Amino acid sequence: MMEHAMIDATIEGEAPLSPAWQAGRGPLALLPAALFRDRRPWLAILVAWLLALSVSVVIGFVLTRIAPGGAGPELGEAPPAVLWGMIALFSPITETLLMAGGLEVLRRLLKPWQAVLASAATWGVLHSLMAPLWGAVIWWPFLIFSTLYMTWRPRGFWRAAGIVMLVHILQNAGPATAIVLGR
Repeated sequence: MMEHAMIDATIEGEAPLSPAWQAGRGPLALLPAALFRDRRPWLAILVAWLLALSVSVVIGFVLTRIAPGGAGPELGEAPPAVLWGMIALFSPITETLLMAGGLEVLRRLLKPWQAVLASAATWGVLHSLMAPLWGAVIWWPFLIFSTLYMTWRPRGFWRAAGIVMLVHILQNAGPATAIVLGR
């Protein structure tokens, strides 16, 4: 059993998995290995952003075909720069800090992979309260954000939160720009 853990911890000579993942990744093992290594922040940010964005775009596309009237949340009226800042900066920073706080509690109660799944599901439900189908799109990026947080948390709260904030800001910047330009 110990030998298997060592093999899993050092896949193909790469840096060991972060301590949060030494006990197992459960179904999250299907995600790219770069999300579970806490050695190259730029690679983690790039992989996480591309994975979160591409899959959420596909989910959104499918949902708009299945339920064409299932729009996103009502964002209200605001000047374009304020709206962009709220979507691309304020929301990602605030949500990431709230997510990190929730994961701090969950990681004491559950295995790391279970905490990630619970966090993503919670954020999906919370976003569904604003627009029912929106949560079906949002759970995926939060799965990626939560995974990154758990991977980088052993390196410090602010490092983990900062890396996730950057990915979250990148995730929201494109839609924020599209919303502002489309108004």
